[in-house]
Amino acid sequence: MDIKQEKIDKLNALLHVKVSPLDYTEKVDETLKTYRKQANIPGFRTGKVPMGLIKKKYGPSVVAEEVNKIINNALYEHITENKVDILGNPMPKEEENSTIDWANPSDMEFTYEIGLAPEFNVKLSKKDKVVYHRVKVDSEVIDKQVNDFAKRYGKLVPCDKSESNDMLLGAFKELDGAGNEKDGGILHTSTISIEFLDDAKVKEKLVGLKVGDKIILNPEEVSKGEADKAAMLGITKEELAGISDEFEYTLTEIKRMEPCAINSQLFDKIYGEGNVKTEAEFRDKIKEEMGKVFSKDSDMVFKRDLSNVLIGKLKLNLPDDFLKRWIKATNEKEISSEQIDEEYAQYSKSLKWQLIENKIISDNELKVEQDEVVSYTKGLLSQQYAQYGMPTPDEEELTDSAVNVLQNQDEAKKIYEAIYETKIINFAKESIKIEEKELSYEDFVKVASAQ
Repeated sequence: MDIKQEKIDKLNALLHVKVSPLDYTEKVDETLKTYRKQANIPGFRTGKVPMGLIKKKYGPSVVAEEVNKIINNALYEHITENKVDILGNPMPKEEENSTIDWANPSDMEFTYEIGLAPEFNVKLSKKDKVVYHRVKVDSEVIDKQVNDFAKRYGKLVPCDKSESNDMLLGAFKELDGAGNEKDGGILHTSTISIEFLDDAKVKEKLVGLKVGDKIILNPEEVSKGEADKAAMLGITKEELAGISDEFEYTLTEIKRMEPCAINSQLFDKIYGEGNVKTEAEFRDKIKEEMGKVFSKDSDMVFKRDLSNVLIGKLKLNLPDDFLKRWIKATNEKEISSEQIDEEYAQYSKSLKWQLIENKIISDNELKVEQDEVVSYTKGLLSQQYAQYGMPTPDEEELTDSAVNVLQNQDEAKKIYEAIYETKIINFAKESIKIEEKELSYEDFVKVASAQ
């Protein structure tokens, strides 16, 4: 086995792989012997099929499989041992590899393309400036959260006449297009939450109704997507194609959310018994929590703006043609070149930022320790308990739960990435010039939504 790397340019290279019979013959023979023991071919007893017949029938595919295994292992070793920083994975040059005669194997030579990561340095300094947008947690924001809590822990009460935030219960009856009940049509009782409808005209149609009123509705107007529409009518998504767009809705019940009182009972439900005693303390607690939530949002916007600054400053080049071909070859679903071209700018930007992040981590020896991971996971679990109004378990139980979560590799990977992201953000905050800007929540949303 021999591998030589040929540099095409700074971002592209070829790997020439030479394979001799000594590299694969032993493995091929072992596999063919196993095939012979198991082969069930008419005219021969199991295990007694002539090896010549086995080689003729299975030889080419076995050789191809074993050679590919050997090459893949050798490529991985070459890239690792020589510290070749690649993007994507090696891709065979099909036009050069297609001449291999698998039925009569001998010395073989294969060529693989590789895309190389650009070489660069990331030097953060006070010359780099990024605006840090901070949300002002004012009385309006606190009032909204207080009202949300009051609604969340409130109760539904019956009403005589519908208003814009009410929930309706009624029966859908499918019509035939002439205003009559459709034979064999749908008859199903379901709810409509007026508050969450997008169409102002439809909302207006549903306001001012009384129990017993009948109105004509298109279910699509009061649902969000096919799954919601099907559930509302008590059918499957597949059955939607054959239904009418005209239904009679007979109102049987009107429910309104009555907010609960802002008192110690509410405080205890949210924060545990006795932890918050007065409405002033309640509002202070909300302000503190909202500040933490908004701080995370501010960090995400800061990361976006920082990435834009550094990508613009470093002007990294990527092996674009190689990456586009690699995406097309490895995508699970078939994807056209036009689709790749449309989406490549965003992919390229994301990849450049990933390279910059990795460079910041390695150059500045940013590390994530196991105790940090467990502590972070415990924090996430505590937040979940609080979110559902449940008391946080004792320290030992919480630690055990965190360890269990981290046994899931996907969850552990997400948590490690989140901690590294925080470390990168904090490192950048210390290294560059930050211009703080306080915004109202509405203005912050506009900044966060901007591309």
